Parts: sequence; structure tokens; C-alpha cells
Amino acid sequence: MVEAIAFGLGYTAVLIWIGSALVASFGYDEYNPYWSAIPLRTDTAGALAFGVSIVTLAISRYLELSRRSGVPTEPVPRSGGVLMVQAVADTAVFLGTALVIYLSCNAFMHPSTLDIHLTHLMSWPTEGTVRVIALFVCFVAVATRRYLRATGSRPSQAVPVTEQAGIAASRGTAA
Repeated sequence: MVEAIAFGLGYTAVLIWIGSALVASFGYDEYNPYWSAIPLRTDTAGALAFGVSIVTLAISRYLELSRRSGVPTEPVPRSGGVLMVQAVADTAVFLGTALVIYLSCNAFMHPSTLDIHLTHLMSWPTEGTVRVIALFVCFVAVATRRYLRATGSRPSQAVPVTEQAGIAASRGTAA
């Protein structure tokens, strides 16, 4: 679970950093807040997000490597409900990422739109708020996807190859 949460947070932090870097790269006012609800400058949000991504992605990768360094694994049969949750999470990762990238590009092309309503059909939310909602969706979807993949296998009951060779040698047969 810690591995999945760390990966989700790291993935989301990378998206925040990319959006902040785009604003800075195109010479727009990085002194404006990343999101109007939190008075944190865009350049500061990007720097913090980059640091968070380094730490959380390294922790997630270390935990993944530790988990996989043990015994061989075999797939665990999954119910239709679990497969549906994984399918929704996979789709949410893709579409949430696309939405964050689109709204981040909007932020550096014409930053004034971040405080404008997303659509004329509703008085809420603003583009900036939708970008943050999409970041949260990415965090939850990436963490869910990683967790389901991590729990989608169990240690194999098969004898490791080195033990099979030793048993065959003691019997005088080739493995």
C-alpha cells in the first residue's frame, strides 16, 4: 500500500512540476499562484513538486524492487469487479494525465483562463480547480493501479531452478 501511495504521489508531483516548468519556459508570470485556492507561487509549487517526486518515486521503486526480489510469482485470479476497478483506474490515469497536460498548456498560453469557469453551462469549477481535481484523480488512479498490480500475484509454489538442479544431481539424473 505504501508503494502504491508513494508512486501515485510521485506521478502527480511530476505533473505539477511539468506544468510549472512550462509556465516558466514560456516566460509567463510564475509569481502567480499555481492554484488560486492556495497562495503558493507557481515556481515554488514546481520546485516543491520536483523534490517530492524525487523522494516518493525513489521510495516506490525501492519498495517495488524489494517486493519483487523474493520468490517467483504467479498471477492471482481476479473477480470481474476487481478487473473493472483496474480498467477504470487505467482509463482515469490516461484521461486525467491528458486533462492536466491540456490545462497546464492553457496556463502558459493564456494564464488568465485559469480563473474562468470551465464551461458556460456551469458557474463552477474554474479551469484551475479542474486541473487540481484532475491531479487528484491521477493520484488516486495511479495508486490504485499500482496496488492492484502489486497484489495481482502471489509467491509461486514451484521449486526454484537451482533447487531442481541440486535434486536431480543427487538422484543422478539431468534436470
